Amino acid sequence: MSRRLNGKVGIITGAGSGIGRACAAAMVREGARVVLVGRRRDRVEEVASELGETALAVAADVSRSADIQALLDQAASRFGRLDFLLNNAGVLHAGTSEQVTEEQWDQTFNVNVRGLWLLSRAALPHMRKAGGGSIINTASVLGVVGARNRAAYAASKGAVIQLTKCMAVDHAPDKIRVNAICPAFVETELTEGFLAQAADPAAVRRERTAAHPIGRLGRPEDIAGLAVYLASDESSWVTGAIMPVDGGYLAV
Repeated sequence: MSRRLNGKVGIITGAGSGIGRACAAAMVREGARVVLVGRRRDRVEEVASELGETALAVAADVSRSADIQALLDQAASRFGRLDFLLNNAGVLHAGTSEQVTEEQWDQTFNVNVRGLWLLSRAALPHMRKAGGGSIINTASVLGVVGARNRAAYAASKGAVIQLTKCMAVDHAPDKIRVNAICPAFVETELTEGFLAQAADPAAVRRERTAAHPIGRLGRPEDIAGLAVYLASDESSWVTGAIMPVDGGYLAV
């Protein structure tokens, strides 16, 4: 049976849980070999063990240039090529522009924007060598519209969207496509941590659910299908696209 990612090799950051983990599983099912990246070695090794020999676990901090070079060296040694990159690592600090600390602001941009840029930049020569490729950035609906208490996070995701568009234009001649997925509220450890900090988590969950016309919060698997499509040759004429997967959030 034909699989959509047969022969392709990809790197997935933030692969130890949530969206990254679901995307990794979906991509392996479609025939890809994947490098799973996360700051916690035990998490990515657990996922790699579940996925088998087609997955390599690498502990790395994408905001550190030295970690990125070591990551790409390991990927090249194991699989020999690079066809797609899913930049999914991210952090979320709640707060207004007055409440967010300098440390939280810096961490948000170091991981959500700088790390994405550093890894994408380092991946480009490998994709050119492979004859082209696909870079998929996990942005957010909050990179498109504002929200209360999301000053740093929304600003960082807006930067991801603009970087996606610029890279798509710059690297189209190399047959390297760059697109962004914009989830709304997806149930992951990141968002569960946010809910846990609320005075009334159940009330906040109801409020967040009501903001999505489809009537439920997202699941990591809801994002994985689009990630597979963007990594596959089916999307060969898609670049610079900012694609919501949001239960109707942006339609309201």
